[in-house]
Parts: sequence; C-alpha cells; structure tokens
Amino acid sequence: MATRTRPRSRASTTNGRHSPQPKLRARGGEIQRYGTLRLVPIALAAEARTESSQILNEILADSMILYALYKKHHWLVAGPTFYQLHLLFDKHAEEQTEVIDLLAERVQSLGGIAVGDPRHAAELTTIPRPPDGAEEVAVMIDRTLEAHETIIAKVRKAITATEKSEDWGSNDLLMSDVLRRNELQVWFLSEHVVDIPLVGD
Repeated sequence: MATRTRPRSRASTTNGRHSPQPKLRARGGEIQRYGTLRLVPIALAAEARTESSQILNEILADSMILYALYKKHHWLVAGPTFYQLHLLFDKHAEEQTEVIDLLAERVQSLGGIAVGDPRHAAELTTIPRPPDGAEEVAVMIDRTLEAHETIIAKVRKAITATEKSEDWGSNDLLMSDVLRRNELQVWFLSEHVVDIPLVGD
C-alpha cells in the first residue's frame, strides 16, 4: 500500500528564506511621528526645516480640503452652466492634486511628515465645512473663492517666512506653483459670477 507524503512546509519550498506568500496584517508602531523631523543633509538648519514643514502642512491640509470641495461641486453643480462648471471644477481639482503632491513631497524632503489622511487634514484646516447637501451655483463658487483666499493668505505669509529662513526650495515652490496656481484658479472661477449679459439692449 502506497503511503501518502505530507505536503512540504512553506519553509522547505523556499529554503527557509523567502516565500511567495504575502505577509498580511502587518501592524506596528509609527517609525516617525507627525511633527518630528529626520536629519537630511540639505544644508538647512533644523529650526528652518521644522518651521517650513509646519507651514507647508497647514497649506497642504487646506489644499486637500479645497480639492474635495471642487470634487463635491463637480458632482453636484446644476443649471444652465452645468457643462462648463462641471468641467472647470474637475480641471481645477486635478490641478490641486498636483499642488498637493508638490507640497507633500517638499515636507518629506525637509525631513518632516506630510499630512496624508483626509481626516487629519480636516482636523488641521481652517476652511469652513460646507453643508452636506447641494447648494446654488453662486454659493458654490463663492464658497470656493473664499477657500482659495484662505490658502492664498497663508501662502503669502509662508513666502515671507521661508525667505527669512532662507528656505529657498520651499519659497520657490510656494511662489511659483502654489500661489500662481491658486491665483489663476481664482480668476477663472470669479469670471463666472460677473453679471454681464451675453448681448446688450
């Protein structure tokens, strides 16, 4: 009578070193806590990097909320300008994701920890929460313009702070990418609430 051989163990099939089996449910403590700083050799003092990381994270949190606001309005907008605003809101949301990525990567390059969870962003933002339901188009636009202004005000202060600390990398990012992108989006958006008829009397 033939004897059955037992299946080889995972260790024996992989020489005890590697396995194709995914390692699931990994848990552990944080390897770097939010608000702390790694040492990175970029010739910038820890004090400057700490300040810049904090400033950039505040703007990052607001930008994440602005992105969500644009997506909400993209889905809920209605009325005669639906098509134009539906596309514009989505375009602006995509552009904000680029800004978000640049801000987060700059925080990381400074040795900090970037805000990554939208629930964390919601705790840090100073942009007021909109109602959960749909609003009139004019209210949507006004609410979004106010969110932009909140961010722009913080960016202007951050430009001054990073100039003072000679954090030129953050300074350039804030001026060239974040400020200009937000100002351009404000222009595009505000033109939709100008009360000018298509044709005159």
